Amino acid sequence: MSKLQVVALPNGQFVQNCYLVADSAAGEAVMIDPGEESERFLAELQSRGWALKSIWLTHAHIDHIMGVGAVHGATHAPIALHPLDRPLYDALPAYGSWVGRRLETPPPPQVQLAAGQLLTVGELQFEVRFTPGHSPGSVSFLGHGMIFGGDVLFSGSVGRTDLPGGDALTLMSTLQTEFLRLPDSTIVYSGHGPQTTIGVERHTNPFLTGAYRLG
Repeated sequence: MSKLQVVALPNGQFVQNCYLVADSAAGEAVMIDPGEESERFLAELQSRGWALKSIWLTHAHIDHIMGVGAVHGATHAPIALHPLDRPLYDALPAYGSWVGRRLETPPPPQVQLAAGQLLTVGELQFEVRFTPGHSPGSVSFLGHGMIFGGDVLFSGSVGRTDLPGGDALTLMSTLQTEFLRLPDSTIVYSGHGPQTTIGVERHTNPFLTGAYRLG
């Protein structure tokens, strides 16, 4: 019988949330958005005795992919990314220079994510949802009453759209069609900040209440 465990690892100068999602009964995990502190992520995996089966990327902004190369190199876990974010992914060294970091281009993704695709870890299954707006190829992972939404929806806020590839109208459409149609009880694990629920954000998030009325 599967046993779902989620470990949130806020890290780095951007205080980005890397997540370990595991079927602890099977001893298998995936890592969502390995940011800056790759050694910490790997140590957490080792301490829990979980084998890393894949690296799932919600999008390819620098704060979510800084640790991809190190984690992949240590575990050989395949990297999964939506192809529309590949240009951002390959531009990691350029974006690193903006924040004073010398970074290498991460290894090429081995898995191309697409809407409706089913991903597994142990006996657990998650569906890929295409959720653009914050970036062209942003995706979210939905399953077991929770959604790992990257930088689309936060507690009390939504993703910024002033970065390369961002689009405000697309983001609002994503929020209405892919998030606000989920049950209120759905837990939202965001790319930054604390977890929340769809219900809380539907009724209190100032960016969403207007969008909800439009829906």
